[in-house]
Amino acid sequence: MARNKLKKFEELNRMAQVFQPSRDEILKNNFSIKGEWCKKFNNSNPIVLELGCGKGEYTINLAKMFPQKNYIGIDIKGSRIHTGATLANKESLVNVSFIRTQIEYLENIFSNNEISEIWITFPDPQIKYHRRKKRLTHPSFLSMYSNILKPGGLVHLKTDSMFLHGYTLGLSESSSLKVHKSIHDIYSVYSNDPKLNIKTYYEQKFLKNQCPISYLSFSFL
Repeated sequence: MARNKLKKFEELNRMAQVFQPSRDEILKNNFSIKGEWCKKFNNSNPIVLELGCGKGEYTINLAKMFPQKNYIGIDIKGSRIHTGATLANKESLVNVSFIRTQIEYLENIFSNNEISEIWITFPDPQIKYHRRKKRLTHPSFLSMYSNILKPGGLVHLKTDSMFLHGYTLGLSESSSLKVHKSIHDIYSVYSNDPKLNIKTYYEQKFLKNQCPISYLSFSFL
């Protein structure tokens, strides 16, 4: 492993806003902060997740826009989380945390109704049929989201994949999803929503390649 990566992993272990539950804690459902996240933030403000947060651009920018909410970025890549956590520390953002874990373990990290909103930003669309269960809007993931979300909590999907947008929209016709907003190209229409104008590292690359960026928000009935 490169020396720089080792240094980042060592620093992650010392960052108070970064949580790295062990495999044993997760599989035995022993993660002590589950159900206690408000205590970790020292307030009772709503908690918002960003799944597959990468370098944490959405987590960081939303936290600055809405200091009355708490934000948690989740990713399995430690070097990416290091970037977001370093920036959060530099900007003294007390409403930001990061968790290094797999999204499949969400229900071992959070209790039922503990989360207010979820953002899914530019996930791998997993287009191949045999990879369909890896899509972050596959029904198995949606079931997890509905359990940890408060009633009426929104899920936001921002993607460059028309396939994933259409796939998720199609699920609303055969499952208990209520679609609130569906935009196929957010930059072709006027939007005064600052949340949609945050640009991640990957989004900037997609825009350079003239890929339309879509947005979908939904809740569970």
